[in-house]
This record gives sequence, structure tokens and C-alpha cells, in this order.
Amino acid sequence: MNPNLARLQPYPFEKLRRLLADNVPPAHLEPIQLSIGEPQHLTPRFIGEKLAAHLGGLSAFPATLGSQDLRESIAIWLTWRYGLPPINPATQVIPVNGTREALFAIAQCVIDGSRPRAKVICPNPFYQIYEGAALLAGATPVFVNNLPGRGFVDHLAALPEATLAETQLLYVCSPGNPTGRTLRLEEWQCLFDLSERHGFVIASDEGYSEIYFDEDVRPIGALEAAHRLGRRGYKNIIMFTSLSKRSNAPGLRSGFAAGDARILENFLLYRSYQGNQMSPAVQAASAAAWGDETHVAENRHLYREKFDRIVPMLASRLDVRRPEAGFYLWARAPIPDTDFVRRLHAEYNVTVLPGSFLAHEVDGINPGAGFVRIALAAAYDKCIEAAERIAAFCQRL
Repeated sequence: MNPNLARLQPYPFEKLRRLLADNVPPAHLEPIQLSIGEPQHLTPRFIGEKLAAHLGGLSAFPATLGSQDLRESIAIWLTWRYGLPPINPATQVIPVNGTREALFAIAQCVIDGSRPRAKVICPNPFYQIYEGAALLAGATPVFVNNLPGRGFVDHLAALPEATLAETQLLYVCSPGNPTGRTLRLEEWQCLFDLSERHGFVIASDEGYSEIYFDEDVRPIGALEAAHRLGRRGYKNIIMFTSLSKRSNAPGLRSGFAAGDARILENFLLYRSYQGNQMSPAVQAASAAAWGDETHVAENRHLYREKFDRIVPMLASRLDVRRPEAGFYLWARAPIPDTDFVRRLHAEYNVTVLPGSFLAHEVDGINPGAGFVRIALAAAYDKCIEAAERIAAFCQRL
């Protein structure tokens, strides 16, 4: 067996299951799940219809690179969304089966196992896939704290030169999970400068980029930042996103990687052996989804309504504010986060996630400790009822 499998940590939701195992929540209260970032808004009907209309494609093996229609649809969307010069759909885009598998696979592709002490930098708190990808690629993850008032990039720039010199891959998540913070242009500049100096690849996780609250202020993506800063060709930059959050289609397992054509050429070679081609029916539905913005704006409106109602409800009881983007509330708990989560579930049958489960202790600090992540991904009425219960619980505290 691969010995690195023994280095993998339990997934946050396994830790949560253990934390709540002995709880007996009140039976008269319907359980409300706000711990998992699974969109519960309805998938647009046209996506399902397009999927059904192309089931005939199941009789053929799909190409690893995906269909021309899908890659062109993605390239057009990228150009429109980020104000980019034309993206080459043949060399700068690869469809993937959701960002999760692609974020994992990129580490297996770019980490050079012949170089000793390979490092992969991850934000802390972090998406568990980053750590697992680094470990199974034979690299050592380096966690950089993301603290209120001093963010990931500030701490990153303070890392020892020796650590940066051994870094081969850096994961960045903007909008951030769980904080909802978006990187500014000057922060992207810092990341690009460090990449240029040390030669590491930037894997930009942008799965929440289309859930924001001001239609005039959209999150800046990695490719957009590179273009605005005059970095032609997106050297050492790969961005990842999907239809899961944008189109409420997590079960479609459809996203893409885009950026540096040199890296994507090698990523395509890796994927041709990995065998993760996307179903032709899913490709057809995905092309249609990337080509429509009406449903995305409607989706943002639904989230905006929830945040407009819920943030004031909770702000008088919890240290919480609206995120810049995404659908999480990152709330400071008045008691230890694990106690808060366990008692909220036991007394009010609402499940949220302890922030400490999303982070590791670095320099004596677990940056998630004392916080809880509340995913406002459920239907409006469910979220409102959950917020009422959370407020009542906090009042009792």
C-alpha cells in the first residue's frame, strides 16, 4: 500500500460525526443541516433537459480533452467574465469532473518527486483536498495561517526563503472557504512575484466566484489579475472552477481548469492515463450552462435574500458579518467551537461545522478555533428557521 495513505487526516465531516455521535437532539425539531457546502437551490431545468437530450452520447468513449463545443463555451465565458483577451479553447482549457478531482490531480501532475523536500503551500483554514493531494504526491504541505486582520498573503510573504525555494505548488482559494474573503489585486501581485522568483505553480480554487452580493463588484480571479498586471500567457497559473455552486449542479460533476498552456499540456497527458473523461451528455449540459447567465444572477439573488435577512438576526447574538462572496457565514463562537456545535445540535437540532476542524495548528495557533462555519446553502425557509434557533441558543448562552 502507498505509505502516504497513513498520513491522511480524517475528513472534517467524519470528525463532526464523531463529535455528535452521542447527541440525542429534540425529536419535535426537524433537523436542519448547515454544515455541508452543498447547494440546495433547484438546478435549472434547461440543464437537465440538455443532459437528457444527449444521452445518445453514452454509446461513445469521450475524448480526454472534451468536446470543442464545451471548450469554446468555457473560453467565451472566461473572456466575458474576466475581461480577458481571447482564450484558446484547444490549449488553455481542460474540462474536468468537478474541481475536487482536478485540484487533487494537479498536485500529482506538477510535483517533481525527484526533488527532495518538495513543499505545497496551503491556506489555513483549508479545503481538505489540498492536504491530501500534497501528501499523496509525496510532498510536505505547509500551512499558512489566514487570520482576521492579517491574511494568507501577508503570512505567506513572511515564510523563510528556504521554504519558498522548496515550494512546487501553492493552493489559493478566492473567494475563500470558509472566510468568504476575496484577494485584492495587490495580493495577487505578491503571489505572482513569489511564483516568478521561486518557480512554483499557483492552483487557484475559484469555485465560489459567482456568488457575490454587489453586481458592480465581482471577485477578481487569478487569470483576470494576471491580465490586469500585464502577465501574458498566465505563466505558472491554473484556475479551477465548476458548475456546482454557480449553477446549483453539484451532481453534474462538471468544471474546468484554465491558464498556462504548458502546464495544461502536461495535465492533459496525466489525465489521459488517469481516465477521468467527462460524459458526452454532461459535456452538452455543461456547455449550455456556461452559456447562460440569467440563472446565475437569479441564484445570486436567492443568496442575497438569505444574507439580508439572516445576518441582522445573528449579528446581535454572534460576532458575524456578511462575507465578501460565497455562501458561508464565518462566525466567532462565544464558547469553544466544538462545544457550540455539539450543544446547538443537542438542544436545537441544527448542525454547523466547528472551524477548528477546517484548520491545523501552526505556530501555536489554530486559525479556525473559536469559529463556526454556517453554510446558507439550504432553502430560504430552512435557513431562516435555523437562524432563529441559533439566535435562541446564543441568547441562552
